[in-house]
Amino acid sequence: MTAPLYLHKLPLLGDLFAFLNSGKHLNRMAEPQLWAELEREQDAYQRLFVSLGSALRIDARGFAWFHVDDASSNVSKTTRQLALLFMLIFEFQADLGLHLGRFTDWLVDGALLDALLEKNRLLLEAEGLGEREQLEPLLRTASNYGFATSEGSSGWRILPAVFRYLDRFEALTRTASQNEEVIPQPPATKEVA
Repeated sequence: MTAPLYLHKLPLLGDLFAFLNSGKHLNRMAEPQLWAELEREQDAYQRLFVSLGSALRIDARGFAWFHVDDASSNVSKTTRQLALLFMLIFEFQADLGLHLGRFTDWLVDGALLDALLEKNRLLLEAEGLGEREQLEPLLRTASNYGFATSEGSSGWRILPAVFRYLDRFEALTRTASQNEEVIPQPPATKEVA
């Protein structure tokens, strides 16, 4: 038997549902009041949202979202562009020796965007992102979905929800490394006397 739900104990239910249902990611550091409410009554919210047909996922690294089991064959252009941008940022920062798990400390400013463009112009142009004026609206879109937050004229700060992209980036990196390790070698030839 399941425990009853007491809606009066969920004072931010409407706000939380509207936020998550808009497609945004809830980040602990960007929305502390909603996050605290979600943590306080996590089981109740999960049960209620499942009853409403929404799969609430909560990542202990500080973010939550409504998960949609959508086949990747229908990935939107914006999702693809965001994945590319975050991958290039991770790759660039890794080359500098920065710890990828500390990406929330990074400031994505004009200098970083210019460096990304200089290093990856052809790749970015193929996705329609070959100019800084095209990257900045994409970062605003990332803010709308809870992946980044504006720091005013300084740039953008990446939020914990980007762990979803980092997890994929690291999985791809591991797969690439494993494939390099198992590259078949030509068979040894017998020496001909």
